[in-house]
Amino acid sequence: MQPDVEPPPAALRRPLRILHFSDIHLKLNLFHMPLHKWFGKRSIGAVNLMSGRGRRFDEAEEKVAALAGFARRQEVDLVICTGDYTALGLEHELERARRVVAPLMRAPSGFVTVPGNHDIYVTDVVRQRRFLRHFADVLVSDLPDLCSDGPWPLVRLIGDRLAVVAVNSARPNPRPWRSNGRIPEAQLQALERILADRRLDGRFVFVITHYAPLLRDGRPDTPLHGMVNGDEFLAACHGLKRGAILCGHVHRRYHVAVDGVAGGLYCAGTATMAGREGFWLFELDHQGGLRALPGEWDGEGYRVLDPQPAAAGA
Repeated sequence: MQPDVEPPPAALRRPLRILHFSDIHLKLNLFHMPLHKWFGKRSIGAVNLMSGRGRRFDEAEEKVAALAGFARRQEVDLVICTGDYTALGLEHELERARRVVAPLMRAPSGFVTVPGNHDIYVTDVVRQRRFLRHFADVLVSDLPDLCSDGPWPLVRLIGDRLAVVAVNSARPNPRPWRSNGRIPEAQLQALERILADRRLDGRFVFVITHYAPLLRDGRPDTPLHGMVNGDEFLAACHGLKRGAILCGHVHRRYHVAVDGVAGGLYCAGTATMAGREGFWLFELDHQGGLRALPGEWDGEGYRVLDPQPAAAGA
């Protein structure tokens, strides 16, 4: 069960604090990978891990524990993760991911998430509903009448100040050279209805998904790596006067302006990749003003840097 979404009394006297992290890619012990999984795209992924990519995430579990400690010290009210907990989406990887991030799920106003492409790596993950099973208790919408594709889009209402709308852009990519994503049309149509729904009136709105519709220079990602219908997604978000888009997938933290979205787009990058660790800590005040604090790993723990200037209308 999700905790009560009403912020605790102390939080009512200060800004609401939201931690956004992504792409922790907990390291996979390939000796635990069943023999029958060493075929197709997973075999290519395993080779990539053995060739060195996996070493960049050697300390991922320890860093997630440190991030949970950081969240407690910062009195974070809500935690958001935009996916890619795993490397290859195996059953035991998702079991472990759920266990490792459990301390972050204990934030007073809960935990909101979407899967990443590595969590839905190939079709058997979807067929066996692995991600949905392991994260079922946090994939519950406060507005279930607006879901159109299983639990998606998922809406969480946090007190009377904030709404989080989670849209799933991850899908299996059996072809080894492709790691792109797509938001189903049914979800895009539902997203437009949600953003126009009066139950969100007066709230700051985070729209979260795994794939980045834009890179830090404002251009779309490549067709083989990015969100193939990113333009349609941005069109559905157009007119969001008090809100922002949160994403992951690209392993660098950045903020970029988005036409028609007051707060723009915040990519959390990766919280655990050696040399690129990053996240965002947001503070939402009582007037709906958003302050975005970029975060980094300093070799011993996580810390926040100077805040990003608030976007107009954010």
